[in-house]
Amino acid sequence: MNVQPSASEPAAAAAVAVPEAVPALDTAGPKDPGPGTGPGRGTGLVPIVLVVAGGLSVQFGSAVAALLMPKAGALGVVTLRLAAAALILLVVCRPKLRGHSRADWGTVVAFGVAMGGMNTLFYQALDRIPLGIAVTLEVLGPLALSVFASRRLINVVWAGLALVGVVLLGGGGFDRLDPVGAAYALGAGAMWAAYIVFSARTGRRFPQADGLALAMVVAAVLSLPLGIWESGAKLTVPSTLALGAAVAVLSSVLPYTLELMALRRLPASTFAVMMSLEPAIAATAGFLILNQALSTTDALAIALVIGASMGAVRSQTGARKKRQKG
Repeated sequence: MNVQPSASEPAAAAAVAVPEAVPALDTAGPKDPGPGTGPGRGTGLVPIVLVVAGGLSVQFGSAVAALLMPKAGALGVVTLRLAAAALILLVVCRPKLRGHSRADWGTVVAFGVAMGGMNTLFYQALDRIPLGIAVTLEVLGPLALSVFASRRLINVVWAGLALVGVVLLGGGGFDRLDPVGAAYALGAGAMWAAYIVFSARTGRRFPQADGLALAMVVAAVLSLPLGIWESGAKLTVPSTLALGAAVAVLSSVLPYTLELMALRRLPASTFAVMMSLEPAIAATAGFLILNQALSTTDALAIALVIGASMGAVRSQTGARKKRQKG
């Protein structure tokens, strides 16, 4: 698709999109017309349905992961998800191992470390706080990256709006939430921001989804000792393996595929705005699958963070259009 956000100024879509969507911005071949450039740009219902389906898949996959944690532990679930996703991507992508420079391998390793850290920290948070709140806190990482990269005053307003939402979630001081769980979610957000940067760099250095597949292997290898240490033989139980594979498909393989298809027909800015709804989708999944009801204050806080994310994307897109016209 040849949409390659630079490391210093990530594309609006990369700043708030779910992780699997970021490599999609950089992996298409040179003949791909690019997101939103084909017939019916931004008006077709199909790409919107694909994005929503991808979001539902990610968050319901996280809900399934939460159900699996009592059997395999948070670190065990991370290992199962990453290992299964790595195997699937290796089979599907069959990445080439030769012909890459030391810098290429350094980039993909950094990408894998960010991926593994993001998943490990997020599942530690999910083990302690509700899914919707965990995703809301996590999305602050990409939002902060978007604000810092844009260097526009209006984005300070969006950052302040998000901060108000965080204060509401914490009940004024995080006494109501597990402080360790909240810290893990914020850490996952920081790793998400790092993921975005290294994802874009990896997409420029590796063809198709080769970089994603190799980075997934790195993340899986790094998580394996932790998973074995926490869960040991529990990871080999057939039912646990099956649920782990389901989490991998729902949270990694399926959404990546759906978002890649959507980005071929949908403007990246529209995609990014839709991805800002992830906290709301997560809260819905938490309610339906995990019986995690949110208070009115929680719902308002999540709405503020969603609004801040949408505003940041819109302002970035508007600034980019003005520069292009100028």
